[in-house]
Parts: sequence; C-alpha cells; structure tokens
Amino acid sequence: MTEHLVETAEAFARLALELHSEEGVVETIEAVARFALKAVDCSQASIVLAARRGGIDPGAATDVTAEKADLLQVELGEGPATTIVADREAAIVIPDTLRDDRWPAWAQAVAELGLRSVLAVRLQIRDQTVGVLELFSSRPDAFEPDDVAVAQILARHASVAVGTARQEATLWQAIDARKLIGQAQGILMERFNLDQDQAFAVLRRYSQDNNVKLRDVARLLVDTGRLTSPEGGEPVEQ
Repeated sequence: MTEHLVETAEAFARLALELHSEEGVVETIEAVARFALKAVDCSQASIVLAARRGGIDPGAATDVTAEKADLLQVELGEGPATTIVADREAAIVIPDTLRDDRWPAWAQAVAELGLRSVLAVRLQIRDQTVGVLELFSSRPDAFEPDDVAVAQILARHASVAVGTARQEATLWQAIDARKLIGQAQGILMERFNLDQDQAFAVLRRYSQDNNVKLRDVARLLVDTGRLTSPEGGEPVEQ
C-alpha cells in the first residue's frame, strides 16, 4: 500500500470518529464539508440535504461562495444537486461551468461567482437519498476520476452519519412533542376536571378546527396558559 493510500485511509478513519462524536445534523454536515477540503483538491465544499417535500435544502458550506451556489439551486430549481435528488444519479461532474448547458441559468450564475468546476456526489442510505456532497474549484477541469472515487468514499461515510443524525433529531423532536402534549393535557385536566382522554380530545379538536399542528397547540397552552379561540374564549370540554 502506498504512503498516499495509507494517509487517506487514516484520514477517513479519523473522519469516522469525528462524525460519530458530533451532536446534531448541522454539526455533522459541517464536519463533512470541512473534511472534503482536505480529502479532495477543491476550493469550496458544501452539503445540501434532500427535503422531505422534494427538492433540496441548504445544509452547510465552507464559505459564502459555496453557500450562494446552493441557494441559487434552490431559487432556480436547477443544478447538479437538484438533479441527483430527483434522478438518484450517483455523481455528476461539471468540467467547466462556462461550457455546461445542462443547467444554463445556474451554471452561468455560478461561473460569475468564480466557480468553474463542480463535483456532486449522492449521499444515500439504502435506496434513500439523504443529501448531496458538492465540491467546487475555481479552476476548470479540476476533478479527475481519482477525485470522484475519493468523494464517493467520503459520501458513504457522510451518508451514514447524516442519516443517523437526522433520525436522532427526529426522535428527539418526537419525544419533546410528546412531553409538551403531556404538559398541556395536565393543564386542561387540572383546570377543567377532565381525564387524560378528554384533555387530549380538546387539544386535537382545537388543532383540527384551527388547522394548527397538535404540538403547536400544546406549546401555546403551556406558554400562555390558555387556548384562545377565534372568538376569544378558552376551550371547554363539550
């Protein structure tokens, strides 16, 4: 094994440990973007996340230029990351944004930012796309096949870390919501002499009647001590 390969393997091992120690989705993707600058010869890196409603959401970027490039994809609805999320392509290389005609508006805007080469790699768990790793260079024709291979290895590490962080975030959000709803039920039970099921029915009815999420109804009651209906009254068990 060559010295370069040994160094690369050791670097990925360190990345795996670093990602495991990160506390949330944002921290995880920031760590991936920072590491990408060391693993591949690029000037900027970013991670965009696959949005639950479709499309992409900006995640993290190593500088404002990469951040602008990602925001342009969201605004214009085109670009390599949007295509990867939509079509599940493994990787996309743009040798020169000035010569690329697949996403003309985005490529032109990115070229004006000084970004000439782009390498985008899918982040996936099983068959689900969780995001896209994007590497940028100010030089045209900057990325070689070896860069694509390294980026794909990095993407595999990142996919697991990002997917795990997202699951944990969703889990904690669900736990927090359950605690909040429980607190709101307790307030209604004490104030109106309701049982647990009746208190939940009040919260659910208010949620449905006012088109407000149940956890937001619970937060309103816990934070303010009341549920104000459109007519200005408090809820009572019917």
